[in-house]
Amino acid sequence: MRFIDVFNGDADGICALVQLRLAEPRDSELVTGIKRDINLLKNVQADAGDKLTVLDISMEKNAVDLMRLLDAGADVFYADHHQPGDIPQHAGLSAYIDMAATTCTSLIVDNYLEGQFHQWAITAAYGDNLTAVADKLADEAGMSNAQREELSSLGIYLNYNGYGANTDDLLFHPAELFKQCVAYTSPFDFIHDNRAAYEKLSTGYNEDMRSGLTISPKYQTDKLAVICLPDEKWARRVSGVLGNELANQFPDRAHAIVSVKDADHYLVSIRAPNSNRSGADEIAGQFPTGGGRKAAAGINALPMNQLDQLIEVMEKQYA
Repeated sequence: MRFIDVFNGDADGICALVQLRLAEPRDSELVTGIKRDINLLKNVQADAGDKLTVLDISMEKNAVDLMRLLDAGADVFYADHHQPGDIPQHAGLSAYIDMAATTCTSLIVDNYLEGQFHQWAITAAYGDNLTAVADKLADEAGMSNAQREELSSLGIYLNYNGYGANTDDLLFHPAELFKQCVAYTSPFDFIHDNRAAYEKLSTGYNEDMRSGLTISPKYQTDKLAVICLPDEKWARRVSGVLGNELANQFPDRAHAIVSVKDADHYLVSIRAPNSNRSGADEIAGQFPTGGGRKAAAGINALPMNQLDQLIEVMEKQYA
């Protein structure tokens, strides 16, 4: 029997698995990648009796491979907050799916574990830009403003690390970052005791964000801003968190952060206005490689000649 942990390489996926492995340590094979690499089950082979944990990747996008693994006799624990499509009725599947705009996979796992490692769940909520939700949970947990700031920063840094065209763009491979985090029952201990990792994330984030905030919009109205970033590693890393930062600065405006994926395609991060956290998934879904959630979505490979079409779709959505 093998243990296989499959997880999104962003803050939510990492913090969800940290909670589960602190509660139930396992010597698992780790399958992960950049934040946008969500078709992870295609990389998994399993036999009867193998135990899979799948976190923070769309069940709908992995439906064929999920059935393949279930039919092979694997037991699958699946927690996620994205559109699941039709959830298989299968004895080998334990599914914990909640698409509410106020939750994330780590909060689903937190509920499953009855709050055993609640601080890691709050960290993930900050990283997933559920700031109001995370603030409320931190207040209820009796945290000081300084503690809230620490968890907010860590969540944002973990999320930032997941963005890139491939894992070579990242400061840490997500599997390595998970291993660094799971060594600590509390994110505060990670922050204070693993200074080398924390400061690498902090320095990278702050330098990349400074660069990103200097870029003027290619297209801007009172309802929409489109930022086109240069073909640089830092630009691909900052694409998602820059969208979150701008969404927080301009809550009534939608944003598209466009970075270069290859010679013919853009990588696009879409953020709905914070005052109307809906529609991002509908926009992304109109393009073949698009997907995501109501408030935050993306397009993995937008043909460069379709950028104007994307702007038109976003204008129509938020007019």
